[in-house]
Amino acid sequence: MVVFDTDFPADSLEFCPTIGYQDIFVCGTYNLLEQPPSQPESDEVGLGVTQNRRGQCLVFRTNPSENNLLRQIQSFDLPAVLDMKWSYASKHGSPLLGIADSKGSVTLHEWREESLSQVDSIRCAPVDILCLSLDWSNRRLGGTDLGSLVVSLSNGSICILKPTDGAGLSVIDTWHAHDYEPWVAAWDYWSSDIVYSGGDDLKLKAWDIRQGCTQPTFVNKRFDAGVTSIQSHPHVQHLLAVGSYDSSVRIFDARQLGSPVVQANVGGGAWRVKWHPDEARKEDLLVACMHDGFKVVRFGPTTDDRDRAFSGEPEVVKRRDDHESMAYGADWSHASPLANGETLIGGCSFYDHKMSLWSA
Repeated sequence: MVVFDTDFPADSLEFCPTIGYQDIFVCGTYNLLEQPPSQPESDEVGLGVTQNRRGQCLVFRTNPSENNLLRQIQSFDLPAVLDMKWSYASKHGSPLLGIADSKGSVTLHEWREESLSQVDSIRCAPVDILCLSLDWSNRRLGGTDLGSLVVSLSNGSICILKPTDGAGLSVIDTWHAHDYEPWVAAWDYWSSDIVYSGGDDLKLKAWDIRQGCTQPTFVNKRFDAGVTSIQSHPHVQHLLAVGSYDSSVRIFDARQLGSPVVQANVGGGAWRVKWHPDEARKEDLLVACMHDGFKVVRFGPTTDDRDRAFSGEPEVVKRRDDHESMAYGADWSHASPLANGETLIGGCSFYDHKMSLWSA
């Protein structure tokens, strides 16, 4: 295992999926700066003051064939980073990274001459609102279509960003989706009209953006704690992985969101869930389990009966407990398997500001 100190608390990690750049990954950090001591004259002084949060995007290159597996090639300052996602398409053929920050904005960064350069900044909310998560719609499409972004906001809203006549993205719709923080919003990768969201109101919701999003198309209220993560399966239509603070990952058939196909106890809050990018390992899910490390959970075996696919007993096939703090960020590499046949994995944790590479 390779370990790196990120200096600030780390909460997100994403490997680049673009062919030719799959040795690149990024790690995002979030640092809440201490406020100077104040002497208010009344109880109301200081209410509503925006907390000062700063972060960085750290950029790395991997080379598993060498002893020095990891090399940092760039870092740049930002408001605190809550989430990051690489687009699966780019008009210029270069990787494009979207970053959700603590001051209500999403910034886009394009790979140019061996580093990332900011090419756009989209205001999604006032500066006292956090962009909590984001997801690209083009996971299965690829090509040159920039795709759309869905972003969840700390005021309970969800917004949709779509390409404009120019080169960038613009907010085309925003709606109130949850009564408490919506920790995650995610596309159905098989339909660019369907969005899923979940939050601290203990609800999983589905939305059809063609209908104006005044009402969700479905609401699941059967969670014992907040919904923290959602990912549509890129290789199996109608399949969703949903994580919760209740230490469970639920696998849903999107056509029957009322009850899960199967449920796995992962020992800690499932802050990130990531399906394996290779279809040959489509049953494997990487989970960042907050206070219980990182796990690879295998759901299966799959069968020809689509209603029973992924309904077998889930099994933890690999785990890492080396981090001493909240495991928040995790991702699979999109590069070819390592010499041992395993896939490179990155993970990062918060208070110990630790990032590590391992494989499964």
